[in-house]
Amino acid sequence: MRSTLTLSAALLAALAATPAQAQSGAGQVVKTVQTSAGPVAVSRFADGLERPWGIDFLPDGRALVTEKLGRLRIVTRDGTLSAPLGGTPKVLVQGQGGLMDVAVDPQFAQNRTIYLAYAEAGDNGLSGTALGRGTLTDRGIEDFQVIFRQSPKMDGGHHYGTRIVFSDDGHIFLTLGERNKMSPAQDRNATLGKVVRLNRDGSLPKDNPFADEGKVAASVWSYGHRNIEAAAIDPRTGSLWIAEMGPAGGDELNRPEAGKNYGWPLVSWGNHYDGRDIPDPPTRKEFTDAVIHWTPVISPSGMAFYQGSLFPNWQGSALIGGLSARALVRVAIDGTTAKEAERIPLDARIRDVAQGPDGALYVITDASDGAVLRLAPAK
Repeated sequence: MRSTLTLSAALLAALAATPAQAQSGAGQVVKTVQTSAGPVAVSRFADGLERPWGIDFLPDGRALVTEKLGRLRIVTRDGTLSAPLGGTPKVLVQGQGGLMDVAVDPQFAQNRTIYLAYAEAGDNGLSGTALGRGTLTDRGIEDFQVIFRQSPKMDGGHHYGTRIVFSDDGHIFLTLGERNKMSPAQDRNATLGKVVRLNRDGSLPKDNPFADEGKVAASVWSYGHRNIEAAAIDPRTGSLWIAEMGPAGGDELNRPEAGKNYGWPLVSWGNHYDGRDIPDPPTRKEFTDAVIHWTPVISPSGMAFYQGSLFPNWQGSALIGGLSARALVRVAIDGTTAKEAERIPLDARIRDVAQGPDGALYVITDASDGAVLRLAPAK
């Protein structure tokens, strides 16, 4: 993003009306952690968020943050939290579902488009992940339109995914959980446990790997996934990387390639929660193995490749949020290989991570009193 978005008087008024208590402690350094890049100051950049889920930056340096309960807010450059924006879709808040990811269109300066991924109710108590887009104005979101719906909808409230990633060639990758149903991850006629690839208007690229298998399969990029809540493009190679949650053990870092099957639930580096064994990936050569797997789990959620100048030692690394790890997990990536390099302890469940335009790292904490934390070199 390389443009400036002008605030209207109406939006400035909305920001000014934000409750003062939402800003208590904003900017306060809460801890300093020792890392390979030297001491890092962790400050509370913005407070007053309830179960924040996704964060992305606008061209002018402000950030959009979702809250699971269905709210979308703007965080200004000084950490001020706006009132909830209007025009958001009707969200089903159930189990792990709610308003989840937000993504700013790479051509936002021209089209002012943002994307939202969320849990959507269906008939008879069923639900699924939906992706929509709309125009961000000083009144909120206008002309919001659903461009993709997970198929089929399922009962229960688990494993919705989901992350929105823009590829360098103009497409969208959307990561989708298997709704805790397991076997649909192997069915290409169901978009559960999949990475799907879309055009930005929701239409299907003609060069998708299963384009000739029908409408549902035609959206699939890769399959055999469990629950993907972390995804990002490596800017050096253009490759998509994802981190997905395993069962009892076996979280995975994968580099999804067109048409490949990553094995869930037929193979896993973890076991069932009741202790039953799942065959390890090397026992089935037809499946693509993980690049890294974690036991104990880190519960990955949110990922960003670092490209800034504040942390030169981290250039090109993937920073992955850890819910159960309560840390940022730094992974050094070289082409198609990867190795965990370090963990940056934050003493909080980390839901998402983004690099700000100032080169600092911004993470959101999964809590009823959630916050945006800012990581920068300690002075």
